[in-house]
Amino acid sequence: MRNIAVIGSGYWGKNLVRNFYNLKTLHTVCDLDRNKEREIRQKYLGVEFTTSCKEVFDSPKIKAVAIAAPAATHFSLVKEALLHGKDVFVEKPLALRFKEGEELVRLAEKKKRILMVDHLLQYHPAIIKLKKMISKGELGAIQYIYSNRLNIGKFRREENILWSFAPHDISVILALVGKAPIEVDAFGETYLQKNINIYDTTLTTLIFRNRLKAHIFVNWLHPFKEQKLVVIGAKNMAVFDDQREDKLVLFPHKVKWMHGIPIASKAPYKVVKIGSEEPLKKACRHFMNCVKMRKTPLTDGEEALKVLRVLSYAQDKLEKNSNEKR
Repeated sequence: MRNIAVIGSGYWGKNLVRNFYNLKTLHTVCDLDRNKEREIRQKYLGVEFTTSCKEVFDSPKIKAVAIAAPAATHFSLVKEALLHGKDVFVEKPLALRFKEGEELVRLAEKKKRILMVDHLLQYHPAIIKLKKMISKGELGAIQYIYSNRLNIGKFRREENILWSFAPHDISVILALVGKAPIEVDAFGETYLQKNINIYDTTLTTLIFRNRLKAHIFVNWLHPFKEQKLVVIGAKNMAVFDDQREDKLVLFPHKVKWMHGIPIASKAPYKVVKIGSEEPLKKACRHFMNCVKMRKTPLTDGEEALKVLRVLSYAQDKLEKNSNEKR
């Protein structure tokens, strides 16, 4: 049934519009830019267009909304949607404050509504495969993880690079490890918008029990795009590189000991076969199924709160370390 509205059809919202339309569930597109109406109506036949969020929330024909508006508006838009009895799919992060995210999760519970956050990597075929490999013990005990998410732009004024880029990586690392970190630290620097203290680059460290560590480097002042996740296990090493054709590869390197000295024994990497479905399409379909079957999404409000908690700890450490440096 066509009963989903997308709020925001810009940089990321246009992809939600395309996917929900192709999945035959898109009813309305809501965007403040009236100039987009003609394009939407021509490209997506039968889809309604409005500039009024109120019209979306008040419509009995719309059962769910997908929100791709600026992060600073997520709290108010998600809250209003839930209060009007709509199920909600929202772009990351759920909110820019942990307490606001917690309020939204409790409201969704009270209203018995589906709340799903677009932590997109959890729907990527490579990450799904990697999780299975780890659960089967193919990598052995995980020793450390590092993630790079780098690009030139898109610069934000509402949230810094940590809140803009890192939620995906935090979500995936928490899913791979299966538990929360016992300590979080973060360092960063501002270069472009020093007057409002918007960090352009950050390095976050997550420390787990059993000496497992994860590092997340994000930067929107990088000369080229890089989205890479490396997982080092006692048996094998795995690399997920979203910029390569072979997105998931396994390195069966070994360490041999000779006379008490560790020696690296390198081996050719192996390409891991994965599916080819677009992660966002898979996420949109998952949301639709959860709405229809009243099931809890993989990346529900509680999962989003775990990510927000880490983001909040990292933000506190960023500010503390910056103040000490000055």
